[in-house]
Amino acid sequence: MWLTVIYIVGGLCLLFVGAEALVRGSSALALRAGVAPLVVGLTVVAFGTSGPELVVSVKASAEGNGAIALGNVFGSNICNILGILGVAALVRPIPVAEIGHLDLAVMAGTAALVLPLMSTGFCLKRWEGALLLAGYAVYTYHLLP
Repeated sequence: MWLTVIYIVGGLCLLFVGAEALVRGSSALALRAGVAPLVVGLTVVAFGTSGPELVVSVKASAEGNGAIALGNVFGSNICNILGILGVAALVRPIPVAEIGHLDLAVMAGTAALVLPLMSTGFCLKRWEGALLLAGYAVYTYHLLP
């Protein structure tokens, strides 16, 4: 039992150190590359924090547990938008002037696009997955200076 508490506290400390390194590193990367920190957040940081979700979703899908993969994606988005953004705004107000209308439209449009894709028997097909991946590639390419 105490050992468990040590693991939890140690994990939280390492999580804090990792988050600090991610924020400092991504900010330095943005400055060196001459791009806006928002662009680094929308690309490098977003992909880096989504890496574990990608692994879980691919593994679940490969094992025939599509519900886990889909639940992971929806749960993560709901948690990020409502929970993470809410807590971050409690710490310090977040100006939304940096987020462009295109970014918000892509986020809302992607969420709206998934609904009809899933309505075809609640099965996301390979070509639909390729379509989503291509959409992310186009959006990422658009962000680059």
